[in-house]
Amino acid sequence: MRLPSGVRYWTVLDDDLAVVADADAYLRHVRFGRDGSELTTRSYAGGIALFLRWCARSGRHWQVGVEHLGLFMVWLRHAGPETSGLNAVPGAGEVLSGPGRAPVRGARRVNAVLTAVRGFAVHAVTSGQAPAGLVPLLYEVADDRDLPEQARGEDGRMAWRMRARHRMREPEAAVERASDEQIVALLHACRSARDRLAVLLMARAGLRRGELCGLRRCDVHLLLDSRRLGCDIQRAHLHVVRRENANGAWAKSRRQRVVPLDFLVVQAFDAYEFERLSVPAAQDSDFVLVNLFRAPLGTPMRADAVNELMAACSRRAGLTPPVSPHQLRHAFGSNLADSGGRLDEIAELLGHVSMSSSQVYLHPDPARLRDAVDRVASPREREGTQR
Repeated sequence: MRLPSGVRYWTVLDDDLAVVADADAYLRHVRFGRDGSELTTRSYAGGIALFLRWCARSGRHWQVGVEHLGLFMVWLRHAGPETSGLNAVPGAGEVLSGPGRAPVRGARRVNAVLTAVRGFAVHAVTSGQAPAGLVPLLYEVADDRDLPEQARGEDGRMAWRMRARHRMREPEAAVERASDEQIVALLHACRSARDRLAVLLMARAGLRRGELCGLRRCDVHLLLDSRRLGCDIQRAHLHVVRRENANGAWAKSRRQRVVPLDFLVVQAFDAYEFERLSVPAAQDSDFVLVNLFRAPLGTPMRADAVNELMAACSRRAGLTPPVSPHQLRHAFGSNLADSGGRLDEIAELLGHVSMSSSQVYLHPDPARLRDAVDRVASPREREGTQR
């Protein structure tokens, strides 16, 4: 949906291409009431559409579907495109799960859909469009013992919170990061100073695609003392700020954050500035990363162009599969943890709202576990010591 102001959000249509009012009210609330991004509404709209499709094809009103959310989880886990797609065969709404029936969606995707459905149902309750009895079907009261220590109360007393009743267990896996060798290979494969700066801002500052493409020149402070610019932060750093951008780039977090920059990134900024000065059309743009080599010159880079850049550099570097932008961000978080960074520091630098999102970086990789064992002295080395 595009509003007259140009702001867009995603919504849900029924089989007659009419807007589903309850779903649309929730998605508008996410976009404007909670200042969510367009991409967030796109993800939520897809999950809600799957839920409403299951309800319609199984003869349930969506409020009744909330009461049977466990059945929906089974359907979501095993229903392929022939059952859950828009062009599904009539009568193919039943799913028989069992030996030989491989899942078509992973636990992470199922949980993401359930998050959207819960938000949709709770919003309908709070706006008076659904009975309050739906909320206890979605949540239960739980304590905070399963939360990271830093996320608990400071007084040490047990706290209570609402926990989702329906959730699949996601298998623990090592974060999929780019290795330092891959990052070096990507930098060698870059054909311009702009591209090298883009790679370093993701790998050494942890920026997301949207944050990278939405970065303005006024957000970057490279002086030792920035007080003349109205900023009290010392030394080189950048500010990640959410704002509406002409290229559709969007910072995920509503809260601004400051990311210090090391000498590698500062040098990359210097080299890029000389390259940018050679393109007159780029001088009036306040965006940091702009088109320098193809039309329209001087316009801000799109988020999709970052993916194209990573694919091209990976191909030239001989990296298979190609390195994604988010793998560079994961490399930044992992290197912070490997260097002794604390959970609150990682969360702040990466812009995580919840510190539980940063906890994945604290799991040591196998090489670090091997080094920890090798550092333990053998019994023979301990001879002559009192133990």
